[in-house]
Amino acid sequence: MKKGIFTLIFIFGAFASCLSQNQAKADSLEKIYLKNSLKPSEKLEILKQIAEEQLEPEKKIAYANRLIKMSSEVDSASFLFSGHLQKANAFRLKGDFNEALKENFIAASIASKNELQNEKAIVNITIADVYSLMGSHKRAVNYYHEAIEELQTLNDSASLASAMLNLGDEYFQHQNLDSALYYFNKSGIIFRKLNYETGLGYNLGNMGLVYAAMGENKKAEDNMHRAVQILERNGDFYPVCVYLRYMADVYLEKGQDSLAMGFALQSLDLARSYGLKDEISESSLKVSQLYENSGDLPRAFQNYKEHIVYRDSVRNLAATQEMANLRADYEVAQKQIEVDLLNQQRRNQRLINILVIGIMTVVAFLAFMLHRRNRYIKKTSAIIEREKNRSERLLLNILPEETAMELKENGHVRAKKFEKVSVLFADFKDFSRYAEHMEPERLLQNLDYYFSEFDKIVDKYNLEKIKTLGDCYMIAGGLPFPDDDHPRKIVAASFEIMDFVNSTKRDQNLPDASLEVRIGIHTGPVVAGVVGHKKFAYDIWGDTVNIASRLQTASEAGKINVSENTCMLVKDFFECHYRGEIEVKNRGILKMYYLNRPSSEVHQKKTYHRAEQE
Repeated sequence: MKKGIFTLIFIFGAFASCLSQNQAKADSLEKIYLKNSLKPSEKLEILKQIAEEQLEPEKKIAYANRLIKMSSEVDSASFLFSGHLQKANAFRLKGDFNEALKENFIAASIASKNELQNEKAIVNITIADVYSLMGSHKRAVNYYHEAIEELQTLNDSASLASAMLNLGDEYFQHQNLDSALYYFNKSGIIFRKLNYETGLGYNLGNMGLVYAAMGENKKAEDNMHRAVQILERNGDFYPVCVYLRYMADVYLEKGQDSLAMGFALQSLDLARSYGLKDEISESSLKVSQLYENSGDLPRAFQNYKEHIVYRDSVRNLAATQEMANLRADYEVAQKQIEVDLLNQQRRNQRLINILVIGIMTVVAFLAFMLHRRNRYIKKTSAIIEREKNRSERLLLNILPEETAMELKENGHVRAKKFEKVSVLFADFKDFSRYAEHMEPERLLQNLDYYFSEFDKIVDKYNLEKIKTLGDCYMIAGGLPFPDDDHPRKIVAASFEIMDFVNSTKRDQNLPDASLEVRIGIHTGPVVAGVVGHKKFAYDIWGDTVNIASRLQTASEAGKINVSENTCMLVKDFFECHYRGEIEVKNRGILKMYYLNRPSSEVHQKKTYHRAEQE
């Protein structure tokens, strides 16, 4: 639900800088802009309006860049500010929050330098909106308060109401319900004075969410009903779907599953009616969860498949568009068949008493239409089959194949015990101190850089990635299919992980990549299974996991620390150096070894010795 509400903040956050984005208006302004007879000042004003009204992110960026270039040439601070602000809004539409912040801060600098007080307040709202979307609560609240303080001294009621509404949303996300209700009430008063219906609709809907969270169901439903009426009247259906789905969550938490199902189905029906793919996906997931709770597994699985299909269609728009065109062609053809059949029936009434040949013509025509209909049915069946195969592939991306097949056939997965599994933990030395001095965005990029390469190494050795916990990376060998050679594979993978981290540290082009990794490995029995209902996760448990974690903690940077069990299994391939003992809870004292790669001479001797024994 949090994602949906943040999206509402995003939609309404644009209110401060543009009260009514209008794509049709943007298109008409583009035609005017292309005329060569315009003066530079006229072109600047039209460019500004196009950038504000444009809804397509790429076009918005293109016109914002033109506005920035032209305003720089004539040294116009006001138009330059507008160019960077609209460019920031476009990046926010695309979900590129880093670039959005960068452009917003440029706009803020221009406003401060040129004493553009109203513009400074507006850009503070958009900066706060981006931080809110990124989950940076404290920064978002600070920028909202700063904008409100500035706007209270200016004559801009619309922007003030917008800032208060978004601040209320931010407080609501962090369960500060009294503060949220306070700012919603204040913004609602301003929207009523302005007679701005869409703003009032959002305001009532958000107040309904707060009342629902407070347990005041009657007030919640009254506010939500009024919000839905206003937003539907203004053609703003997306937030209606979000509000209805949130009400389903509220009643689900209260144990009123039938009411929750009613709101969830309303949200899904509305999303389907207006082709809101994101909302079809989210509402299908909610309906699937409710059917699962009621024990109706076939409907739960059907809605879950619809969730996956629409989620994939949003991420892979090109492929989905092709499929949507095929479906549209089929539906148009179906409607055309109905119209043609009706017209044919009317003609038959006029011709049946005149010529027998007319009847034969109709029969031939109907046969042709039925043939076309059958062709479309076959084409649709092929599309459905492809969708089914896609759903199965998506499930295989989440779980191991054997586990996914068991879930698909039985609706659940039985836990299994594996007698010999090698578990590896790897984490970065002094990561907390490293993270303190780095921006969150850059920190996330660095972790992704390391973990992406770790994933490739795991795939190379046919191992199983279990999960990541902060800077800790966990893998296992020997499951879900037993493999006698898995200890050697997981050790070989650990050396490659170590080599990659060391080479990255030496790379002069990566100044932030200065981390060192430490690794712990233990081999023993584990229990494996799937946890969760909403988001499936494959995980393992047992003393083996705990011991591997302790070995990693006791290791040193640049070292691979293994238990005696693992050492005995790989000593013919790698050199094991005894390094002492460690106390493990419930297991007593265990011996530890550091692993080194054997020299080529030692490796040859070991290989020869094994050959003689054989």
